[in-house]
Amino acid sequence: MGSELGSLVAAKLEAEPWVGKLVGIDVDPPRRRLHRAEFHLLQPSQRERIVDVVTKFNPHVVINLSVWEPDARAGLVHARQFTADAATAIIGAAAECPALESMVVRSGIEVYGRGRNSPTRPDEAAALHPTSEYGRMLADIERQAREVGRRVKIAVGKLRLAPVLGKHVPSPLGRLLRQPIVPYSLLADAPFAVIEDGDAARAFVAAAACRLDTPVNIVAPGAITALQAIARGRRVPLPLVGPEWWAAGKLSHLLGAPIPEHVIELMHRGRLADGAKAQEVLGFVPALTTPDVIDHLYAWESVVRIGSISSNIEGVA
Repeated sequence: MGSELGSLVAAKLEAEPWVGKLVGIDVDPPRRRLHRAEFHLLQPSQRERIVDVVTKFNPHVVINLSVWEPDARAGLVHARQFTADAATAIIGAAAECPALESMVVRSGIEVYGRGRNSPTRPDEAAALHPTSEYGRMLADIERQAREVGRRVKIAVGKLRLAPVLGKHVPSPLGRLLRQPIVPYSLLADAPFAVIEDGDAARAFVAAAACRLDTPVNIVAPGAITALQAIARGRRVPLPLVGPEWWAAGKLSHLLGAPIPEHVIELMHRGRLADGAKAQEVLGFVPALTTPDVIDHLYAWESVVRIGSISSNIEGVA
């Protein structure tokens, strides 16, 4: 509930007439004003505390958004550990709640992988063959939720999100595309799709409301390539072939925009998915297309550093 997406989902849940009490957990306080939700500041490693909070609340629905994308809020090692700890604690605690009817977990279209034989635009029936560490992290969350769902006989919905971009969403892809000079794959400038954070939040609310019991891809309509995105953002394109990505990754890391494995995979091979099932099952249609989301990305204000003016201020009203 402390992340941008988590607090946005919580705010939308508060506005739903079918939602009674609402409890959230995170390592950071909520990023927006919440009026009814009860919040607990807990680390993913505090398993006993998390289990105690969840079981005492005894929810009807659990939404697990505790996913740390590598190089978004934490590096790969910590992101993997935090995600695993949170999933074990929250999903395990949910299994002990007698009132529980449904669980919705965050996943991503990275679970399909991008091998040579992978479908270009997989639907939910496609086999899971994650080819990045982030994809494997998400597939493991799905596996844990599925096992608990079968054991305690509850509905388990899995929302496989395209890369999430939003004004305050920490995203390695978003940071990379906003750099003054942006690398792209000269030999394979493949298309990809994204989803805006507000649309992603609406999908979670819809999934919780209908007690979703199936995986669903959440993908904005349309697609874009890295070079097309660079042109829309008026950035300087840097064409690269395979070996040069290593050096580009090191340089980008120094500039504050690390390029994790799954983002390099996206830049090389693209990342698309069939999102038709979302409308069929959830009645959900994204408000923004992929090009719209990219345009919004470049419309965000950049950080401007100014010198201190405190020495010229004699008093503050």
